[in-house]
Amino acid sequence: MSEGVLGIASMRDRCSDEEWQMRVDCAACYRLIDLYGMSDMMANHISVRVPGEESFLINPYGMMYEEITASSLLKVNLAGEVLSAPDFGPLKYGVNRAGYVIHSAIHEARPEVGCVIHTHSWASMAVSALECGILPITQTAMRFLKIGYHGFEGVVLDEQEKASLVRDLGQGEALILRNHGALVVGNTPGEAFNWMRRLELACRSQLAAMATGSRLTMVPQQILEATWNNYQPGTRRPYGLMEWPALLRKLDRLDPSYKY
Repeated sequence: MSEGVLGIASMRDRCSDEEWQMRVDCAACYRLIDLYGMSDMMANHISVRVPGEESFLINPYGMMYEEITASSLLKVNLAGEVLSAPDFGPLKYGVNRAGYVIHSAIHEARPEVGCVIHTHSWASMAVSALECGILPITQTAMRFLKIGYHGFEGVVLDEQEKASLVRDLGQGEALILRNHGALVVGNTPGEAFNWMRRLELACRSQLAAMATGSRLTMVPQQILEATWNNYQPGTRRPYGLMEWPALLRKLDRLDPSYKY
């Protein structure tokens, strides 16, 4: 074992081929969120649904995003019970309570959702505190013309908040958590990562434009609606389909340990 690396035994022989593939993709998603500057040490969570089960994979609370591997993920059911976990030794890592509440709510209400990503990036936190929210001032931001907003109810520890989370997300793919951060969903980890990366870029570009103090150029509503429609599932291929293999190759070049 290398210095600074947790010695976690492989979970490959303890799960199906389908689950293992989801473990690899989920671990890759954690690494990519960190690589693209959207992680918050060990806070936040990414979950991936286990195919054919009412369970999902999520990070053990205590590991950095940059060290998540396929074998380090916990499998949790919708009731919050840990179905499988590696041996963390004396560290005894478990599930973050807020992670369970948020992710179980969405996976239960939206069975078509394969991946949920929640972040506390500096840009999404800043925009979450702005009364105006996301402004459709760039082509990228126009994709989020009809983004949802969820009012702050405190640290998400109470299961009663599940109902309002699900209501505010609706059938959409992205949600601004007021005074908190951001959340996106996708059918696959690649699709969800695409949503989060683009949402992050929309937040950063808006903050940069607002920081100049100059007047913002607004786009007519008719063009906004047409542009938003161009981003919808019925008008284009699924997000992440093209870039996910390339992103995995990028990770393989940098550090392939996510696959183990």
